[in-house]
Amino acid sequence: MTYLTRGAAAFAAGLMLSSVLTTAAFAADKPTLAFVVNGASDFWKAAEAGVKKAQAELPDFNMELKYPEQSSVAIQQRLMEDLVTAGVKGIMVSAVDPKTSTDGLNKIGSQTALFTTDSDAPNTNRVAYIGSSNIDAGKQAAEIAKKAMPDGGKCIGFVGLLGADNAKERIQGMKDGLAGTKIELTDVRGDDIDQTRAKKNVEDALVASPDVTCMVGFYSYNTPRIYEALREAGKLGQITVVGFDDDPITLGGVKEGTIAGTVVQQPYIWAYQGMKLMAAYVNGDKSGVPDNKLIIVPTKVIGKDDVDAYAANLKAMAGN
Repeated sequence: MTYLTRGAAAFAAGLMLSSVLTTAAFAADKPTLAFVVNGASDFWKAAEAGVKKAQAELPDFNMELKYPEQSSVAIQQRLMEDLVTAGVKGIMVSAVDPKTSTDGLNKIGSQTALFTTDSDAPNTNRVAYIGSSNIDAGKQAAEIAKKAMPDGGKCIGFVGLLGADNAKERIQGMKDGLAGTKIELTDVRGDDIDQTRAKKNVEDALVASPDVTCMVGFYSYNTPRIYEALREAGKLGQITVVGFDDDPITLGGVKEGTIAGTVVQQPYIWAYQGMKLMAAYVNGDKSGVPDNKLIIVPTKVIGKDDVDAYAANLKAMAGN
């Protein structure tokens, strides 16, 4: 998935999907719910399928998935404000940077039902969060590294949004999981969901840190960019790679043994259950919101022997 091919195609497809759904939504006399992502990535294709399944089960609502034009707090905020102006009844958002957008998110939450996913914003007036425990996911990544590197080593991480809660928590979870071992996560480099930059970050790290023995891709596209950079440098299989999510390149690397393992999330379930939860909430049924306002969808580790069964399950879900 290079930035100018698959990533751009996903972005364009997302924009087209959003445009079509928005037109249909606001042309009809039905309440509209929106799932707003944090940037263009193939990762969100599973969420698109989840929205589609929820829409099929709830025909009295219009549901849409929206990609911001760019992974930016200001652009994402403007997108949500446009949705509110158009009359949307609920928004589920993966906030680009919750720490710097509290006021903006609170503004949206005061005007419509606001839920978060993927990257939480717990200090806002959001109704609830549905998604992974990113701390636990980071700890699972540490387990992959410990199994693959019993003698220890030096890891460098790569991520899209250094300021996002999901990034911070995965990094912290991994550090916690590595505590007391001979493995150290020494640096994490951000790319602002620019996949060209993501690959260059890996290339630069190979030059600046020739002693690196492990690389971690904290966002879905980071691991494929690590894979490509290592392959081109002739170092694939020489450096331990720990991944997140289920990009086809990542799963292929796990299956061939050049990626030690990957921690997968379930964006399909976030979207499917999240849209149904929002629909119930705006209809007055708040029983699905727990007291702690957290709905955690477990992450799991996929190793070499798990890839085929996992890929078959993904294909089955996408067909729903």
